[in-house]
Amino acid sequence: MRKEPNLERRIVGRPDAGRSLQDFLAAWLGVSRRAAKAVIDGRSVWVNRRCVWIAHHTLKSGDTVELAHAVMAAARRPVARREIAPEDRKHVRVLAEFGDFLVVDKPAGLLSADDPHSVEAILREQLGDPAIQAVHRLDRDTTGCLLFARSEAAWQAAVEVFKTHLVQKQYRAIVVGRFAHPHVTVDAPLDGQSAISHVTREAVGDEASFLRIRIETGRTNQIRRHLSSIRHPVVGDRMFGLKSARDPRLMSVPRQMLHASALELPHPTAKGETIKAHSPLPADFRATLKLFGMGKR
Repeated sequence: MRKEPNLERRIVGRPDAGRSLQDFLAAWLGVSRRAAKAVIDGRSVWVNRRCVWIAHHTLKSGDTVELAHAVMAAARRPVARREIAPEDRKHVRVLAEFGDFLVVDKPAGLLSADDPHSVEAILREQLGDPAIQAVHRLDRDTTGCLLFARSEAAWQAAVEVFKTHLVQKQYRAIVVGRFAHPHVTVDAPLDGQSAISHVTREAVGDEASFLRIRIETGRTNQIRRHLSSIRHPVVGDRMFGLKSARDPRLMSVPRQMLHASALELPHPTAKGETIKAHSPLPADFRATLKLFGMGKR
């Protein structure tokens, strides 16, 4: 079996046969059972090329267990560093400022708000402004344009704009498979509410495609769910993505490749003005494009 550069693989021997996946990982990685379970809960463990997220899954002799190198490195960090990781406290890049509003470049691995280590909390500390509030949300592992308000009044005004169809959100995604159509509109309700996503093909590579998506609505996990429904789930998506994969590269990507590349809306408090921002593709996204033969972007 050929070894993949982004994956670490271990074959279950007879002494480990009958052990739970949680115990096996804890011993392999040299971490606590709690840390091992966190890795499993993150849907980052593959057994015989199938994603397994049951901690007490019983292993058999000859089973192949695989993990991405990045996942292993994160799991092995000391707890104190993982709870307040240095990268969680680094400078959050401000893409543009518009009076009472600012758009920042959200990194992967952080919640948007409502958490002591969220982008909102970091930004409040960074700018010395405790009134800053996130106007909308991006998933923990989704990167890109995120709008914040500097006051309660500005936040309320922006929320009202987000209730309309005047907000333009554009995303980039790397999805599983060769996307056959130049353009597709997915009009499929989610949770009993209307949900519309316009999908445009940017490039096709080896076993994956690069897409541009514009959404008219902002339902929870809309893009990930819509793309999964048309059998092109986002690469690295552990919730709505592949449960098994023949191509090891699909297992080696440690996070979902979804990026909020552009945001545009009428300025909520300055009539006639527009808030507009663009976020370039992050380094790990560009590396994944290259991994699947789609080169530099």
